Amino acid sequence: MSATAAAMSLASGEPPINFAAHQLRAGNIAGARDDFEQMLAMLLAAIYPGARAITANPGDWGIDILLGELSGLVVIWQSKYFWPVVGRSQQAQIRESFDSAVAAAARNGYRLSQWVLCVPASMDAQTAQWWDNWRARRQRETGVAIELWHENVLRNHLVRPDCAHVRRHFYDPYVPAQVQRTPVRDLAEDAAAALEEALFVRQLRAAGHTEVGAAKREYFNAEILAREVLDKRVPAEVSALSEADGVVHGIWEARFNAMTITGDPRLPGLHAEVMREIRESGVFPAPLRAGPVHRCGLMHRVVEDRRAGWVRHWREVA
Repeated sequence: MSATAAAMSLASGEPPINFAAHQLRAGNIAGARDDFEQMLAMLLAAIYPGARAITANPGDWGIDILLGELSGLVVIWQSKYFWPVVGRSQQAQIRESFDSAVAAAARNGYRLSQWVLCVPASMDAQTAQWWDNWRARRQRETGVAIELWHENVLRNHLVRPDCAHVRRHFYDPYVPAQVQRTPVRDLAEDAAAALEEALFVRQLRAAGHTEVGAAKREYFNAEILAREVLDKRVPAEVSALSEADGVVHGIWEARFNAMTITGDPRLPGLHAEVMREIRESGVFPAPLRAGPVHRCGLMHRVVEDRRAGWVRHWREVA
């Protein structure tokens, strides 16, 4: 959160705005996209009373929220629920969305004066550089003004007095139902010693970690949780386990891609950043009943499965 938004939020006594709330409300990423777009429509209607949402039926002409008349000059806001970071993998979607909006304007006889990309996250360094270059080039080529509303811009709008009803509706009142978490079990010394040769431990050692006891306990508990889920074969729990695996892997991938621009092959801070985000993330599916220890352990399972690591050359370690 920006300093201005944080100060306004604290001064007003309002809780901080966490865009993960859309995933908590909807229960999955697909639903979060729709929920985020609905929030944007309400937010823009509060800021610009003439703004309106456009429904895709069957196509949306590259428009999510519109200001102006489709017989003349328009401003378009494009909603993209990219989470937890806007990285290289999203660049193609951004290009395609803008090109679609420009083509639809030319095809349907109205003029696009401004195109605004709205995302609930920030860009990593490489993507920010790409955005600056792409934006400047496409503005020259098309004459369309291009703007970015990232997470801090959105928060600054949401803490405005005239947008208080939007903030309250989407962020303030929502408290996820309390779910009984799976108990955390202790790891015996002999079992901990047996894990010393596990791949996830070797990956940590390669990154320079000397203490790995907590990591072993996390992995041990995640393994128990996963085996119980797969043994019982309750569809909702199996689906939740698969989704949680995707969440932790996605968080690692975004952070890994952002950090590979550094010169140190051991990528210092990667493990701490990933695990912090996993612990704080509110997007884990409730049916899994996983607490922070199990969630971090799920990340170690991804490493153990040779799908991730903590150094630049993690595939060689694997």
